[in-house]
Amino acid sequence: MNHRHETSDHRNSLARRDFLKSTAAVASVAACSSGIVRAADTSSKTSESLVKVLYETLSPKQKETICFDWNFVDPKLGLLRTRTSNNWHITKPTIEEEFYTAEQRDMVRKIFEGLIVPEWHAKFDQQLSDDGGGWGKQQNIAIFGKPGDDKFEFVMTGRHMTMRCDGNSEQHVAFGGPIFYGHDPGAQASNVFWEQALAANKVHEMLNGKQRAMAEVAKTPREQDVGFRGKDGKFLGIPATELSADQKAQLQKTLDKLFEPYRKSDTAEALQCFKAQGGLDACYLAFFTDVNIEDTKIFDNWRVEGPSFVWHFRGAPHVHVWVNIADTSTVKLNA
Repeated sequence: MNHRHETSDHRNSLARRDFLKSTAAVASVAACSSGIVRAADTSSKTSESLVKVLYETLSPKQKETICFDWNFVDPKLGLLRTRTSNNWHITKPTIEEEFYTAEQRDMVRKIFEGLIVPEWHAKFDQQLSDDGGGWGKQQNIAIFGKPGDDKFEFVMTGRHMTMRCDGNSEQHVAFGGPIFYGHDPGAQASNVFWEQALAANKVHEMLNGKQRAMAEVAKTPREQDVGFRGKDGKFLGIPATELSADQKAQLQKTLDKLFEPYRKSDTAEALQCFKAQGGLDACYLAFFTDVNIEDTKIFDNWRVEGPSFVWHFRGAPHVHVWVNIADTSTVKLNA
């Protein structure tokens, strides 16, 4: 690999080492003499430990293609590690290509599965089938930093997907940085993420006339605009402090539904960030009235936002969801 790695951030090294010890306790690295890991050896490993195993099996050519310094800047795309988009390819080879060995493809699949709860594996596979012809056909990966050192991050991209695995390397942020998910099955009822919209709309159904006037916004903002506004920012929609106890409870259920697909460790980190930025009472809920593709009373586009929390759900013409969560609004987004 020709990309030069930066010096580790020792200020975060103790917390990082504790995390790595916990993942190492789950599984140790085991490789055969050829340097290729047997699939059976990876069955109980965490996504983080599997990234390290995967990295150690990469050939020099593979590392040259998909591995980068922690703060690598692409001349056109900017800081590559933190970039997010609705349809992009962080590197050229797709997962299914012979660029990777069968064992490596199996590890990438296990890394992916480890980032979401088992109950959602089939739903994500349905999204991948509808939007890209199936698992691995349009997805790409990159590794930043050196797995096993204090900082590293695995990123998977493709149509309607940006996912990350960083082992808490990235300070202050949830999910390793901004993430994206979406689905275009052709009908809302078939969309694997539509239940999230239904949960949010239950909150709207509970609002009185005055509250609806506050919550409903005439124009959907640019969906990619998910940078943090900070505690003094101007937010769209109704503040959660204007909701009754039962309305807040339904909004909390909506947030629970949003977090539902993701593994417990990522959800816990996201909730810590959410609490640090002020929790539910620091958030606003907006329903956008300019789009309704099936002419129903269900709002397609909506957003929950706080000082350093943005969950933007665009349901029309199909689902695009942009997520950006941190414990401080000083974190910058490279979109």
